[in-house]
Amino acid sequence: MQGPEFDLDFKPAHGEAVTVADGVERITVNNPGPFTFHGTNTYIVGRRSVAVIDPGPEDEAHFQALMAALKGREVTHIAVSHTHRDHSPLVGRLKEATGAIVVGEGPHRAARPLHAGETNPFAESSDMEFVPDIALKDGARVEGDSWSLTAIATPGHTANHMAFGLDGTGILFSADHVMAWATTIVAPPDGAMADYMASLDKLLLRDDRLYLPGHGGPVSEPASFLRALKAHRKMRERAVLERLRAGDRNIPDMVKVIYASTDPRLHGAAALSVLAHIEDLIEQGRIETDGAPSLLGEYRLVA
Repeated sequence: MQGPEFDLDFKPAHGEAVTVADGVERITVNNPGPFTFHGTNTYIVGRRSVAVIDPGPEDEAHFQALMAALKGREVTHIAVSHTHRDHSPLVGRLKEATGAIVVGEGPHRAARPLHAGETNPFAESSDMEFVPDIALKDGARVEGDSWSLTAIATPGHTANHMAFGLDGTGILFSADHVMAWATTIVAPPDGAMADYMASLDKLLLRDDRLYLPGHGGPVSEPASFLRALKAHRKMRERAVLERLRAGDRNIPDMVKVIYASTDPRLHGAAALSVLAHIEDLIEQGRIETDGAPSLLGEYRLVA
């Protein structure tokens, strides 16, 4: 199977509440970039009494647009998919303004402990202050007036990543786990490739008809897109093994070849993705290194 066909045709309508499904509105933050596409999507679920999913970063214009869209409505819940700074920091102001209950998997944490001398390259991108009022377990339900959300633990991008299913509709708020415009960044130690792949398999067991992601437009055929994402990651895994067979021993050399056509601004993230694959391949017993795996390590195939 080929990799996914990405959809870059997205009109963000920054600052406007756009209806994207029955009882669901989207407001996109004006924070475009190589990792956020046209910006972070905040969703409003419900009509008179609503939930807000991923309020977004500390952005005054977005806060004002969100409050204007919420005027005259009760906000009962604020749901957070994960704790990167483009998704969760506005929680504090929104909670203060509305009195809503904040729900999410839990505070930010890495997928594994830091190795000796290792630093977390995404530390500054992580919202370390976030603490939900209610920490949700996988399968927990959050209910409101004429709507309910089911929390689905989907670690991989971050250890505390959650998607939210809008019960009875076939709609899944997939956040950064599945996006139509690009593959998800899986960067150790925040994320883990084995977790990410297991989360894809978990979503394949569902029968959702529409994904509404954290960036970009909807995924309209989730099952086939998930299978294509799996195929893409397996292709990347094979590419790492092929580079080792070709004589490469370090991640920078692999990135030069595997990501030759990728925007150079993303090569740092690409290196972390290769590291994520390497950590997974070490766990599988297919490659090895001396000491803990790292961006500067040297690797070889297991004989």
